[in-house]
Amino acid sequence: MSRTVANARWRGKRPALSVLIPFYRDDPCDLLRDLNDEAGQVGRSVEVIVLSDGGGDADLVARVEAVIKAMALPARLIDLKRNEGRSKGRNRLAAAARGGSFLFLDSDMRPDHRRFLQAWADLAAHEDPPVAFGGFSLLQAPDEPRFAVHRALATRSECVPYQERARQPEKYVYTSNLLVRRDVFAAEAFDSAFTGWGWEDVEWAMRVSRRFRVVHLDNPATHMGLDTAEALAAKYEQSAPNFARVVARHPDIVSTYPSYKAARLLKRAPGMGLARPLLKTVAMTDWLPAGPRAFSLRLYRAALYAEAV
Repeated sequence: MSRTVANARWRGKRPALSVLIPFYRDDPCDLLRDLNDEAGQVGRSVEVIVLSDGGGDADLVARVEAVIKAMALPARLIDLKRNEGRSKGRNRLAAAARGGSFLFLDSDMRPDHRRFLQAWADLAAHEDPPVAFGGFSLLQAPDEPRFAVHRALATRSECVPYQERARQPEKYVYTSNLLVRRDVFAAEAFDSAFTGWGWEDVEWAMRVSRRFRVVHLDNPATHMGLDTAEALAAKYEQSAPNFARVVARHPDIVSTYPSYKAARLLKRAPGMGLARPLLKTVAMTDWLPAGPRAFSLRLYRAALYAEAV
């Protein structure tokens, strides 16, 4: 079951761009306010649709609803009573969108400049790319010791300049800041068979890149939701079955990735069953420097993925 709420500006002219934001117990209100600050520049050419994916936090949903109703941008809230997961939730958002292009944003993102939404709207209006990824940064993210490992990992492998991303366009595609044209999404939706955390957006990009052009540009937003090393390890443990699904479907692409190559090496290493808990222990050791802890956590992930290759 679901409930929908729209603000007074929802009715009227069909927008060109739909901003689609799922959230599950994370608060998207700051992101919504940042987007709304650009309402005067984009007018009614942009709409915002937010989906509460059954998080069970009635107070949070009420706060989001209040922000939605106050926005100058046309905006709508879809409130699910049961969690449907990352892929199904984004597919549901796309089905509710009215724009010719969809901008998927994670709820814990914050635009890095005041023309963020305008840049996306201009790109969709003038170039109309099939798929475009704007990148993300840690510019505004909390710089706290408990997030040092995640910061080290993200800085190395995810906060990548657009010129470098363009060399492997399907690899650096995340739903954190992703533009998709309507006809492309109609041809290739997210695979709802992916459950838990990880790889559903990369697998989608692998499928799409075989048929459509994937563009990379410099229009970043900050990933505010850094995790502790413990939370990251738990996500990696969840993601192993999803990685196996990607390997089975796209062996030609994924075999070029360092994570795959490391998993293959570790699969042949003797005593990996004993070493894997040790790698996790090193990554969780707070008094060690962030760099060695991040390296150990990458090896731990590869050791988990070794079972899939």
